[in-house]
Amino acid sequence: MRVLRKIGWGLLGLVTLAVVVLAVLLSYESECGPPPELAAGTPLMNAIQYRCYGSPDVLRLEDTEKPVPGEGQVLVRVRAAGVNPLDWHYLRGTPYLVRLFTGIGKPKNPRLGVDFAGTVEAVGAGVTRYRPGDAVFGGATGAFGEYVVVREGGALAAKPENVSFEQAGGVAIAAVTALQGLRDKGGLEAGQRVLVNGASGGVGTFAVQIAKSFGAEVTGVCSTRNLELVRSLGADHVIDYTQEDFIESARRDGKRYDLILDMVGNHGLLDLRHALEPDGVLVQVGDSEIGNWIDPLLGPLQSLVLSPFLKPEVTGILARLNAGDMAELAELKHTGKVAPVIDRRYPLAETAEAIRYSEEGHARGKIVVTVD
Repeated sequence: MRVLRKIGWGLLGLVTLAVVVLAVLLSYESECGPPPELAAGTPLMNAIQYRCYGSPDVLRLEDTEKPVPGEGQVLVRVRAAGVNPLDWHYLRGTPYLVRLFTGIGKPKNPRLGVDFAGTVEAVGAGVTRYRPGDAVFGGATGAFGEYVVVREGGALAAKPENVSFEQAGGVAIAAVTALQGLRDKGGLEAGQRVLVNGASGGVGTFAVQIAKSFGAEVTGVCSTRNLELVRSLGADHVIDYTQEDFIESARRDGKRYDLILDMVGNHGLLDLRHALEPDGVLVQVGDSEIGNWIDPLLGPLQSLVLSPFLKPEVTGILARLNAGDMAELAELKHTGKVAPVIDRRYPLAETAEAIRYSEEGHARGKIVVTVD
């Protein structure tokens, strides 16, 4: 028995040591280094780079090598790029667990940005769907620059003619998140009652319009200054959260929803159940917590742990960009069922200010970086 106890304590000590070592490694941050020297005659372009983790102050507009499309790839001349919370999470390397993928100590890839819209500059061998001059939009790492490379079969679609480059440039992550959250995770059907908590933000403005395109009765929750905006997107009902708590209203009036898409995370799971039908679904997209360790993950972790024991259904979502959903969004934009909302525009050289504004969490719709 003593031997087993010693083994147990020894294993516990090793696990504790491993956790401590991992925590030290993940929280370590290298100093920002200079850009690498490029060979003479290297084709160049301007791009936003970050060579260390930190605030938007570490971002630099630098000359870097212009990419060349490989087999099955498309080179896009970027005209506009969207800003997302994902960008500043990558920039700061928080929560620290993301550094297992982005790089320990410093980012493995200094390019930033995902959403883009622009024109095809060149195509690699085997590409058949696109040709130089085509107007496209999509998602690929490195969108904050003059050029970006994306796979032909990746998150790429033709830009509808009735949508500007700026409008298309901020679509990918937010709109795909809204679409997959409502359709795939929420199982949305025509006639259902949907509540969008955070209806005036990047994901929320798309969610209201997409839910209406599915034939749902939509209620949007937002602040006083955004009431008219959310109404203009087609919401059937709008709740001013500074004046009314939709949880308390559900308890008092018995009005429940078939689906709640929650981008805010300002209510507990047990409270949110009072606003859902017994067979309803809660889809958690984000969390309002900000921190270096697990604070931003508390909402998703809570859903993962408690969902098997809760009724109605509780689920989270991590959007996966793909060509099929980009094509579906292109059709929704072409038919006028979805119109991207732009809050502010910044030139490429002011990307740091665009990300700083995004971090404040008060954007109405999307923030777009324009590339001349």
